[in-house]
Amino acid sequence: MPIMPRSVPATTDLHDVRWLRSSYSTGMNNCVETARPGSVRWAGLLAVRDSKNTAGPALLFAPAAWETFLATLR
Repeated sequence: MPIMPRSVPATTDLHDVRWLRSSYSTGMNNCVETARPGSVRWAGLLAVRDSKNTAGPALLFAPAAWETFLATLR
């Protein structure tokens, strides 16, 4: 099984996804955005990017890892 990268360029590899922003976000782009890539290559992963730098990298997480991160924050 090939090793998947931990981040990908959001503008090239994830150009066709629908990014979602938290409802807690203000209009100042000071949060993160998430997306579920539909391509087979990234299927099942969650992409996360900085809303201030939408052209920057997106981090890729397995759903369980993201849920653990959110639970830890709570």
